[in-house]
Amino acid sequence: MNRIVQASPASVAADTAQADEALRRVTTAQIGPREPGVVYDNATSAYRVLAVITNPSEARRILRRRAARFAILVRDLHAGTEHYTGATWTGSDRVLKAVA
Repeated sequence: MNRIVQASPASVAADTAQADEALRRVTTAQIGPREPGVVYDNATSAYRVLAVITNPSEARRILRRRAARFAILVRDLHAGTEHYTGATWTGSDRVLKAVA
């Protein structure tokens, strides 16, 4: 006979808190050093970060992606255009100017 064991509310809350913290750390790593004012370069252009949106609901709305956890508003310094990106920070990205 199989028995169904239910977790206590305290253990469920602890598991949820651990999962939330792990997801927060992953999101922070994906954003990398990008914060308002930072200028960075990647394979396509150089960008100035204007805003970082970390509210998942707002990021999903802006990027129109159901899995978005953040959105970053950038200005392309070569083209002069602004757009949002959900691209993660990679090893080929580099900071050109940090914010103090």
